[in-house]
Amino acid sequence: MIVVTGATGNVGRLLVETLATAGEEVTAVSRRISPSDVPDGVRTVRADLARADGLKEVFDGAGRVFLLTSGEFLAAGGDVAEVVAAAGGARIVLLSSQGVGTGRHAAAYEEAVKASSPEWTVLRPGGFASNAFQWAPAIRSDRVVAAPFGDVALPVIDPADIADVAAAVLRESGHHGRSYVLTGPEPISPRRQAADLGAALGEPLRFAELSEDEARAAMSVFMPPVVVEATLAILGRPTEEEQRVSPDVEKVLGRPGRTFADWAARNAAAFK
Repeated sequence: MIVVTGATGNVGRLLVETLATAGEEVTAVSRRISPSDVPDGVRTVRADLARADGLKEVFDGAGRVFLLTSGEFLAAGGDVAEVVAAAGGARIVLLSSQGVGTGRHAAAYEEAVKASSPEWTVLRPGGFASNAFQWAPAIRSDRVVAAPFGDVALPVIDPADIADVAAAVLRESGHHGRSYVLTGPEPISPRRQAADLGAALGEPLRFAELSEDEARAAMSVFMPPVVVEATLAILGRPTEEEQRVSPDVEKVLGRPGRTFADWAARNAAAFK
């Protein structure tokens, strides 16, 4: 059985669907989940991974685990080693972040999984194409995209590609002990993302470039200061490694990653 944590998120929801379609036995886990959120035949468990008393039910019978640890997990004092221990000898596929490899984020979660799991793989995605959903209200109301660093390009990744890589790693052999950096097939700037969204909608969008201070103020409404500063640094002053297209999606899937334009076309309805 495959246990998918974070099963209602951008990646987890797609991963559950992919695994179920492939005929795998799947348990979908989230703090707020119901059978209506998953395909028929998928078992659902409502659980908070930060609570040790609920972990036994989550991982009962698990042979493979997709592990996602959220900011809520961190804030609640969650212990990754405790979660991995509850999973017994299951293969663990951890959704981490490219920022661990570039030194932007702490490596504690990855280290805990590597130390505790008999078989592990780490996925390190860069920025998500789905972060563009934050622009949806302004696009729907004013047909405008407001963002800082309008011409700084990063190879954002489609969450569907992360889910496809995770499914392959969970179902195939040969991935033990590997860390995969997951990016899109090309760097793309916020200004170009706005153009691609406009093309998907069939009408042009206006791009309004925010100053760094304006962006900081907007982000501070829903992000802690340390995350705000790290995000601004990546968006405005990325390293060469953060701008580089990784070969790992194609290495695992045998095809290039989807473009931002592909993502925009599939999700255009959210912006109408």
